[in-house]
Amino acid sequence: MTSIAIVGAGPQLGLAIARTFGSQGFDVALISRNRTKLDDLVGTLTAEDITAAAFPADVLDRDALTQALKDAAAQFGGIDVLEYSPVGTMGSTVLTTPIETEPAHVQHEIEFQLYGAIAATHAVLPAMREVGSGTLLYTTGAGSIDPVPQVGNVNAAAAALRNWALNLHRELDGTGVQAAHVGIDVSIGMSVVPGFPTAQPEEISPVYWDLHTTKRDRAELVFSR
Repeated sequence: MTSIAIVGAGPQLGLAIARTFGSQGFDVALISRNRTKLDDLVGTLTAEDITAAAFPADVLDRDALTQALKDAAAQFGGIDVLEYSPVGTMGSTVLTTPIETEPAHVQHEIEFQLYGAIAATHAVLPAMREVGSGTLLYTTGAGSIDPVPQVGNVNAAAAALRNWALNLHRELDGTGVQAAHVGIDVSIGMSVVPGFPTAQPEEISPVYWDLHTTKRDRAELVFSR
């Protein structure tokens, strides 16, 4: 039995990743704040003969997030792949340039991007290391690599998550557990910035499958046009 837990699951990239792995026989655990939206996603996947279940939790609530992942592992017999997408939880984010940024602006981003990722990882990594296999994937926008001033606070936190993920990849080398960062340098689904490239989520999700299967030596992949 194989399973993937998608933290920050939504109807765009999260659903596409669920379909990519679900079509390969993976059970899918969906984690985000909104139970109703999660149930809708579960219904969509179930109609496609993919086994999925909802585990509501806010990434800002470390205990709830940890419990959701433990519940998912108990239901599916373990978590083989963790995908963490904090960019899917940014509905109330205040965007600031570096000049405008106050410590609180970055602290909010750090809480759900970096600290949430660390909490989620600690919930699943010990079991992965015990069996000597597993995959940990962390998603940010490409501003974590090539920042832009308009979203200076978000980029700072995303860069921290990227840095941590790359270090985790190095530390886990040779253990059988893969950790990697995915930088997305496009708008997903529809353009939000005139002239900025766009891609459909189904075009991006195979990147995650590749990192789990054929590109386990890679610490990072950037999706761009």
